[in-house]
Amino acid sequence: MSALVTENRLADPDRSYRALIEAHRGLSDEESAALNSRLVLILANHIGEHAVLQEAIALAKQSIEPVKATSE
Repeated sequence: MSALVTENRLADPDRSYRALIEAHRGLSDEESAALNSRLVLILANHIGEHAVLQEAIALAKQSIEPVKATSE
């Protein structure tokens, strides 16, 4: 079983970020959400391990919880 890799493995993180932002350019909110959903499913399939996916989901949710708590 693999563990979630959290250290940066992108050769050019800024380029990757720009590619993600550019993919959303010109899309409606609905289209942007659909693109994100498809991208997540494609990458989840690439991961291929439920435990690693669950770990990634938990990590992503942790980053949202503090924001949610301060906005309430």
